[in-house]
Amino acid sequence: MTASMTAFARCQTSTRWGQLTWEIKSVNHRYLDISTRLPDQLRVLENTLRESVSRTLARGKLECSLRFQIDRNNPASMTINNDLLGRLTELARKIEISMHESSSLSVSDVLSWPGIITEEGIDYEDLAASARELLNQTLEELVTSRNSEGERLKKIVLDKLSSIGEQVNTVRTIVPSIVPDYRQRLADRLADIQGDLDPGRLEQELVVFANKADITEELDRLDSHISEVGQAMESDNPVGRRLDFLMQELNREANTMGSKATDIRITNAAVELKVLIEQIREQVQNIE
Repeated sequence: MTASMTAFARCQTSTRWGQLTWEIKSVNHRYLDISTRLPDQLRVLENTLRESVSRTLARGKLECSLRFQIDRNNPASMTINNDLLGRLTELARKIEISMHESSSLSVSDVLSWPGIITEEGIDYEDLAASARELLNQTLEELVTSRNSEGERLKKIVLDKLSSIGEQVNTVRTIVPSIVPDYRQRLADRLADIQGDLDPGRLEQELVVFANKADITEELDRLDSHISEVGQAMESDNPVGRRLDFLMQELNREANTMGSKATDIRITNAAVELKVLIEQIREQVQNIE
């Protein structure tokens, strides 16, 4: 199945300690390039992330981010920093003695003190396991999105490829008339100047012209490349690089055909071919 390199997937899940959210953005790239953004406590997932992506995708520039939002309403996610609490209480008592006044330090004051509430109650190993499961789900959604966009690109490419085939067939119908038309033009010129030309010399001129104007090989190669592109679009393997190479080959044959053209119809067909090939190439840049 043809897959696009452009896609986005976002999945989230709730755990006993808070909410996990994976976001993966994919754009076109020559190779597989993975950038990550993970919470420090879950940095251990980076290798798993890279391995999972490498097994799933062949090309693309990916931005992968994981967010963890702690549930502050869940006591299981919070613990008290007893060392800090003891130190804070001791300092409050010393201040009372020095100032000969009762402390006004309340429970709410203590709870709002920076660092007094920690996240040590969170089981990050269990949280990492949940994040791994969610990652697999996110990658599945990303692949589905890439495949869906890939089908759209496939339709565009095949439509343009069909138009290229039509242009090639049109040129084939023109080719047989090129030499006879040239012979007639020579005859008309001779008639205008009322001159005579040795028949052998005329035939020699026509042979030279026919060799220079012969585009049979270019048309045959164009047909061959068109067939290869069609076969590649039906492959289940990544084909973006092969398609990019085939676009170069198609363009080369169109250029050669245009340079040999002696008929304005063939010149116009060569120009149209180059336009269609470029339109396909633009789409191919997004195919994995």
